[in-house]
Amino acid sequence: MTSSLRIIPLGGLGEIGKNMMALEYEDDIVIVDCGVQFPEEGMFGVDLIIPDISYLLERLDKVRAILITHGHEDHIGALPFILPQLKCPVYAPRLAHGLITAKLKERRVARDLVVTPIDPGIVHQIGDSFEVSWFRVCHSIPDAMGIAIGTPLGTVIHTGDFKIDHTPVDGRIFDLPSLSHYGDDGVLLLCSDSTYAEVPGYTTSEKVVGEALDRAIGEADGRVLVATFASLVSRVQQVVDAAVKHGRKVSVVGRSMVDTIKVATELGYLKIPEGILVPLSVTRKLPAEEVVLMTTGSQGEPTSALVRIAKQEHRDVNIMVGDTVIISATPIPGNELPVSHTIDRLLRQGAKVLYDRIATVHVHGHASQEELKLVLRLVRPKYFLPVHGEFRHLTAHAQLAWDLDVAKDGIFVMVDGDVLELTEDGSRMDERISAGPIYIDGLTARDDKSAVFSERRSLSKDGVVVVVVTTSKDSGEIVGEPVAVSSGFLDESETGNLFEELSFAVAKDLSNSGTRHKKNGENGEFKAKVKETARGFIASSVRRSPMIVPVVLEV
Repeated sequence: MTSSLRIIPLGGLGEIGKNMMALEYEDDIVIVDCGVQFPEEGMFGVDLIIPDISYLLERLDKVRAILITHGHEDHIGALPFILPQLKCPVYAPRLAHGLITAKLKERRVARDLVVTPIDPGIVHQIGDSFEVSWFRVCHSIPDAMGIAIGTPLGTVIHTGDFKIDHTPVDGRIFDLPSLSHYGDDGVLLLCSDSTYAEVPGYTTSEKVVGEALDRAIGEADGRVLVATFASLVSRVQQVVDAAVKHGRKVSVVGRSMVDTIKVATELGYLKIPEGILVPLSVTRKLPAEEVVLMTTGSQGEPTSALVRIAKQEHRDVNIMVGDTVIISATPIPGNELPVSHTIDRLLRQGAKVLYDRIATVHVHGHASQEELKLVLRLVRPKYFLPVHGEFRHLTAHAQLAWDLDVAKDGIFVMVDGDVLELTEDGSRMDERISAGPIYIDGLTARDDKSAVFSERRSLSKDGVVVVVVTTSKDSGEIVGEPVAVSSGFLDESETGNLFEELSFAVAKDLSNSGTRHKKNGENGEFKAKVKETARGFIASSVRRSPMIVPVVLEV
């Protein structure tokens, strides 16, 4: 039987975020990236979303390593949750290595796990089946890499997130010669970033943003607040450079950004002159025209610093008339409304707000169509798999490859859980595995079948009604009238006699049905009857569907 190379996306295909892909050959599995996704509106109580790794746990003895492309949360954020289960080595570019190490130290179960820093061009033997090396790409964080994975069937190229920027902030350009060399030697499969596959032309260089930030900070009369992603190190460098040029001090608001800046500075990826970065308390004593505040919250995240400032809920920072707020980010799909609300609140308080629609204060970190075409032409893969993006992005990227007449043996549009098998004889894709989202809810991990989330949705919609029924310990019969109380259901002025009538209906129904509370026994039937009666009565009376919680007391 011919051995096969199995490509198994566990996250990041058909969605934005929680990027994770497994490659399996005989007794070896390597994993590319291990990221999180952030909860959308309506995911009540969910802190993070991580990939389902049940497939890997069933084959734990095969898992050899996790290979990291760069240090963004959607590529490394799940490691503190997943690595303690897999207990395999992690190989990461140096900045990502620093960020991962800091993350793991925060979780006791992950502190002793091994993370190895890598440099581009160095080959690592992983298991018996894989020879792995990294090559430089450009993205919105320094030290972003693509990965070349040598397998017995041929080379797999995984680009990670990338764009082709000829004037990057850190001066490290995309290693196109290496990519071309792989293409000349022959590439079995190309997995390439699809996030901006619908966008024609080329992605604008980071240099343009630097010029726009410099101009905005130079022209501002008062304080400048710059909101961006905590991990967008190149943007932090541009803001620091502009602050130095215009005689301003910089202070950072937001723990995640403070932590990233600390790691990036220690590793030399950020160059901040002595005395420029100051505590927030120092900026209060400076003239407004000498202050820049850097903050998180560019995506309208409810707990972020900028959103709390906009809502006048931040304990240390308030908007002053004359402030300039620069939102240096493009809203991720789904975040447009909270970002819009944040901008409105800032404007109402007298701030001038610059954002991507009215000023070039941000460019995205992903390749547009012409850059994607260049990579396809250089690599000339036998097979092509668009990765990282919603289904429409993957489809658009696949169409580009089709139009260029590359990957003639197969172009595959896959989603999480699909399995692509490559052999010397060809390819097939007729298997699916479990790859749904896993929700991190405090200290608990839940899958999408958990009843907790449907209950929370019900609570958020119509509230909760608790029906308390008192029964005799000896006979199991009802003692007195049932009592109903509610939260988040109706105002007291709106309930009127509703709860009195509900109590009567529950008592009558229990009596007519002969349902008794069983002493020291299972009383699911009794509670179910209470719930059924209460739900039907409320639905017919006020057309609402609150969560019904039956409580039985014995006397």
